[in-house]
Amino acid sequence: MAQARQLTVGERTVRLSNPDKVYFPERGFTKLDVASYYLSVAGGALRALYDRPTTLERFPDGVTGESFFQKRAPNNLPEWIPTARISFPSGRHADEICPTEAAAVVWAANLGCLTFHPWPVRRGDTEHPDELRIDLDPQPGTDYEDAQWAARELRPLLAELGLHSWPKTSGGRGLHLFVPIEPEWTFTQVRRAAITVGRELEARAPERVTTAWWKEERGARIFLDYNQTARDRTIASAYSVRPHPRGQVSAPLRWEEVEDARPQDFDLATMPERYAELGDVHAGMDEHPCRLDAVLELADRHERDQGLGDLPYPPDHPKMAGEPKRVQPSRAKDR
Repeated sequence: MAQARQLTVGERTVRLSNPDKVYFPERGFTKLDVASYYLSVAGGALRALYDRPTTLERFPDGVTGESFFQKRAPNNLPEWIPTARISFPSGRHADEICPTEAAAVVWAANLGCLTFHPWPVRRGDTEHPDELRIDLDPQPGTDYEDAQWAARELRPLLAELGLHSWPKTSGGRGLHLFVPIEPEWTFTQVRRAAITVGRELEARAPERVTTAWWKEERGARIFLDYNQTARDRTIASAYSVRPHPRGQVSAPLRWEEVEDARPQDFDLATMPERYAELGDVHAGMDEHPCRLDAVLELADRHERDQGLGDLPYPPDHPKMAGEPKRVQPSRAKDR
């Protein structure tokens, strides 16, 4: 193994061990390539993570080795990286890192972190999300082009509700829309807003979009995964490297790019050039947070006029008030 490298990141010096270790065999990208990538997009990567409790998805032996999610801050955490205490659905707690400097991103990359999973909250208030995150997940029989279609349909729907959205690729087959919001609502309320947005899109395009939690009911449609807004559910941050053999990354997009952009366009080799030319295309995302009043009023109308209440939570969540039974429909029919 090559000797460790010392990388200068702002006013910090970050040690990078085993810089020549291959992380992406198909492309030959090394640990140093990953760290250099994060240096090249440092401003945008930090903007997406700034002051957010963040889970690290680590691949210490590269994408062909084993991986794990590290929720608790490592024991060797430098004193200059702050933490915040977050609460899990079980009632347990953990102190997670909250990057406030680009050096923290590179420091995590040295641990084999490829993908950063920030909570939709800030360190100063971990109970009130400041982002509504919409995950458009292609199901079998659909593909990225279907997610593109759904995103383009969602944009005006969100605008009708006073919500300004910012698109990005997931780095895989899906698309994410982020809506900055005022941190005035609970996780439960933000999840209710996501469900309502999904139901509105589903009502307009029932053959192409679904909010069905059970896979057997989804069919060949785009699943709007409302549970990605549940407590302790996170979405890969903008500029995160994904565990794709070709080193694809989660790429922020301008709306005019959504129709033609493809996940394979953005990887460890191409994103630095794009960033050098365009900068962070989501740089202004947090400047004008939206309000959820209109979408939550619509949720109330859905429930009052159509009887549309809550939907199932993930299996590791405690039973929630008003939640329907978590019984797979085919099994429920057999009882």
